[in-house]
Amino acid sequence: MNNLNELLQELGISKVRLAKYLNVSRQMVYNYLELEDINKWPKEKKILLLKLLDIEDGDDATIKGIKITTDYLMAVENRLNQGVKSSSDMDNYFDMKGLNKNEQTMIADITYLIKEKLLDENKKSENFQAMTYLYHMLQSIDNVPEIKYILGYMSKTTGFISPEEYAFNEEQQFIFEGILYSALTLYNNGGASRSKLAESHKRFVQEIEQKNEEKLSRTQQLNTIKIQALRELGYNQINEQNAAEVFEKIAEIQSRKV
Repeated sequence: MNNLNELLQELGISKVRLAKYLNVSRQMVYNYLELEDINKWPKEKKILLLKLLDIEDGDDATIKGIKITTDYLMAVENRLNQGVKSSSDMDNYFDMKGLNKNEQTMIADITYLIKEKLLDENKKSENFQAMTYLYHMLQSIDNVPEIKYILGYMSKTTGFISPEEYAFNEEQQFIFEGILYSALTLYNNGGASRSKLAESHKRFVQEIEQKNEEKLSRTQQLNTIKIQALRELGYNQINEQNAAEVFEKIAEIQSRKV
């Protein structure tokens, strides 16, 4: 089975794409690849794999004897694309206009992984919460550059990219990774405890609460100004017809208070 793993890596077939081609979960693909013999695979999945690789027998000798040429690589890629319902199916849910093939594949892969996590009955609640946090991160990524640095750090530590790759601000990313590495090293080596970090965590909570209070205050202030603008203009609510006029009045009211 080692030969099969090596072949899949050389062909650039990820576990996610193979899982979609076989119509199983990614974890099931890992389970299949840990088996000693492909003949122990479910028959229909074995047939699909042999068809993908264009071979009649899946023993180690046959797989090891495959010569990867440009033509063979393209043929496998075509068969894989035909068997995987990715961007064509995703068009039913997302407008893919303006996205290239790699971007469409990324959306399909991310959606597939999220669905797989949410279907895991053993960790359903935990995975839902994790995906919710991920959604929050994506919503905030433009305003908080550190989110991108965190994602880059995790990609490096899990071996997906080179530790010397800097896709963003190299200076800031380098500094952040050094700090994060030191913090996680301390955490993993047992050098931190709840009692030691109680005061620091207290300041963390207080800072967030203060920011939330300031945000609420600004929201209330804007709402008050909006009500005042509507009252001065003689309207009850903002609609498409009066929106421009109301926003102009809001700006005027705000300038009075400067």
